[in-house]
Amino acid sequence: MTETQTTPAKRQRKLVGKVVSDKMDKTVVVLVERRVKHPLLGKVVMRSARYKAHDEANEFKAGDMVEIAESRPISRDKSWRVTRLVEAARII
Repeated sequence: MTETQTTPAKRQRKLVGKVVSDKMDKTVVVLVERRVKHPLLGKVVMRSARYKAHDEANEFKAGDMVEIAESRPISRDKSWRVTRLVEAARII
């Protein structure tokens, strides 16, 4: 009567942001901006955070909009990986 229980897979967080730096090897810095309502004033304000994400093939360049997903820790401050290109950077 032993029943094998499978634990449900942990939901992976996904964020969309703009690549602001691609100068490191296999790493890009992604700026994620979000709009939140101020708790006291009620005004909508922008909050931003910078995440270091793993880019195995060094294929993403500064200005690209990318989707990043949470993953196991890859280094001391890199625990995200780039999953897909949302929009390529526009060349002016």
